[in-house]
Amino acid sequence: MSAPTCRPTHVALPIVVMGVCGAGKSVIGAQLADVLGLPFLDGDDLHPAANVAKMSRGLSLTDEDRKPWLTAVGSWLTDHRSPGAVTACSALKRSYRDQLRAACPDIVFIHLAGDQHIVIDRVASRPDHFMPPSLVASQYQTLEPLQDDETGITLNFDQPVDDLVHAARQWLGTATAA
Repeated sequence: MSAPTCRPTHVALPIVVMGVCGAGKSVIGAQLADVLGLPFLDGDDLHPAANVAKMSRGLSLTDEDRKPWLTAVGSWLTDHRSPGAVTACSALKRSYRDQLRAACPDIVFIHLAGDQHIVIDRVASRPDHFMPPSLVASQYQTLEPLQDDETGITLNFDQPVDDLVHAARQWLGTATAA
């Protein structure tokens, strides 16, 4: 776990669990949403069919490919601003996060980061998903970590799910005393 960049000012926020494919965004995001009592969306569900087809063929998406998808994710978060919501969205580049922030300025990010070899194994073990292991390297090449002026925290995804959710809740300021 790394130190947070900026802390959120309140808990009921739009939350993006971000990172490369196979980092655990959907699992952590869904469980975090459940414990916070907030709606959850797997951002992959909003990819246009052309994006899914392209990735299924082992081709990386371009910034232009991602724009309509990020617009849809940003719109969903804006629609669920009150009382807040959680989405899993790669948000790999600062410019992608900026696009999400333009739609929903009070957004916060929980970046799940870690070893590329772990991700390759995880992605290879989910044959029913459209993202092939061959695209993992390009995701790591595209990834721009959170910057100091972005409200977010980076957590190492090579920890138990409950520990990651607890760390996220603590950072968000909602963890209950054990």
